[in-house]
Amino acid sequence: MEKEALFYEKEVGYVNCKLCPHNCFIIDGAFGKCNVRVNHEGKLYTTNYGEITSMAQEPIEKKPLYHFKPGSNILSVGSFGCNFSCEFCQNHTISQGRARSEYLPPEKLVEVCKGLEDNIGVAFTYNEPSIWYEYVYQSSKLLKENIKNINIVLVTNGYINEEPIKKLLPYVDAMNIDLKSFNNDYYKGACGGSISPVLSTIRMASKECHVEVTTLLVNGENDSEFEVKEIASFIASLDKNIPLHLSRYFPSYKMRKPATNIDVMIEDRKIAKQYLNYVYMGNVTNNDNSTYCPKCGHKIIEREGYHINVNICNGLCPKCGYKINIVC
Repeated sequence: MEKEALFYEKEVGYVNCKLCPHNCFIIDGAFGKCNVRVNHEGKLYTTNYGEITSMAQEPIEKKPLYHFKPGSNILSVGSFGCNFSCEFCQNHTISQGRARSEYLPPEKLVEVCKGLEDNIGVAFTYNEPSIWYEYVYQSSKLLKENIKNINIVLVTNGYINEEPIKKLLPYVDAMNIDLKSFNNDYYKGACGGSISPVLSTIRMASKECHVEVTTLLVNGENDSEFEVKEIASFIASLDKNIPLHLSRYFPSYKMRKPATNIDVMIEDRKIAKQYLNYVYMGNVTNNDNSTYCPKCGHKIIEREGYHINVNICNGLCPKCGYKINIVC
């Protein structure tokens, strides 16, 4: 469904989209870089409002969020389009094209959530939620107004301007933000963006809601010890208790490099743990991703795949009383 977009300015002969840092200048009949925002006779419209390409109830750990409502399920929904063009995108069929979708207005999404059992909320994921902004914002607001204690989660690349994210954050409980590299050339070449706005989003969001960060380690691209050190030290400068997920790359979309070396990932994890209390490895089998108390080493959350055993309920380590960054 098409709906007039938020955050744009009308100019002579074009509109200037202000949603994300691309700040696209869009002439009549053309789309922005996200391929979902279009200029119709001097008005900017979003073409993916309420258009659902994927919807499933999943473990919160799949987002991945390890320190937010561990062991719970969340309704995950996504649309199509993205303001990045990552060469390794695992969801490129919906992020880089107009995928098949079904219209679900915000009111119906509320009804779906009310009918679910053992569900803590809604995660806007699969494609980039920021370029689905109008629907995400209105749905989040309506969900909060109609369902007590519902949780709103964003799984995002963090490439959004300050005004839109400030408007949305009051309705967001948790975010997993991709920090794809600490090298702006990598962002520009492999992703079609830049790093500075992403860092700004992480800084801002970490003050307003629960935040975890994911870095997809790509063979020979961003998996060096130096770069992982830069990523971890940046996160630690905000809060050393922010969880970092180092995820293993596999060949996908346009990138055909071999899968990331697990031994390299293990060393990268050791480096990151010099700065951060909680570092996990994703897309790796036979790997210990349980959560341990940073002070005494007691196992706080035991994870075997998506089988979760939570041994904490008041935010404190049951053995030594150390405060743990867990939202139960």
